[in-house]
Amino acid sequence: MIHSTAIVDESAHVDPTCEIGAYAVIGADVTIGAGTAIGSHVVINGPTSIGSDCKIFQFASIGEDPQDLKFDGTDSRLEIGDRNRIREFVTINRGTSGGGGVTRIGDENLLMAYVHIAHDCVIGNNTIFSNSASLAGHVAVGDYAILGGFSLVHQFSRIGAHSFSGMGAVINKDVPPFVLVTGHYAEAKGINKQGLKRRGFADDEIAALHKTFMQLVRRRGRKEASDYAALEDLSARYSSVSELVEFLKAGNRGNVC
Repeated sequence: MIHSTAIVDESAHVDPTCEIGAYAVIGADVTIGAGTAIGSHVVINGPTSIGSDCKIFQFASIGEDPQDLKFDGTDSRLEIGDRNRIREFVTINRGTSGGGGVTRIGDENLLMAYVHIAHDCVIGNNTIFSNSASLAGHVAVGDYAILGGFSLVHQFSRIGAHSFSGMGAVINKDVPPFVLVTGHYAEAKGINKQGLKRRGFADDEIAALHKTFMQLVRRRGRKEASDYAALEDLSARYSSVSELVEFLKAGNRGNVC
């Protein structure tokens, strides 16, 4: 299951059911779970842990030092969950002490070719990063978010769950959950209705999210307490509306609007 030309450090913990392709390099302090397949010429440096049933395609660079001039070699980690698909030439960096020391990726994500995930990013589950989408450091991405091809995300931004960014979007602020954004710089265009329908959201809940969007997201300027109070009934009825409202309240970078 391990090609004769692959190099596996003696301190690496590789499950016997893993496949490791030709000329792959598995460094020190790397753990790889059951059923994971590593393609040819992949380089994985540690400390890095990779879960079960992942597939990492050829020429990916996983767990390399962060691209941060302040990085001084202190301990940092990369944690990748189960059933992720990481395509060709993807680069994922470990964390830094300034960001908690960990870059973390959840389960069942698809990272297409040339995606870059910088240090200290936290990615949820079931996300899709299209070709060449890139995250700067300290970005948080919620479950089921989709980044279109060549999307760029500024450091410390938050990308909400179930959101969608169009191709080439340049995101320099937070993207609220359930919202569709496009442009350079990205602007909110509406609720991600088609994506929500595919995931089983009911029409009345989508309508409630749209009303919340019109009142809180699309309207520029500072939001008043009365704006939030007007949506208390919808927040009580729909957890998604409550999630959107709380996201808007918690941000400190400003939201795409």
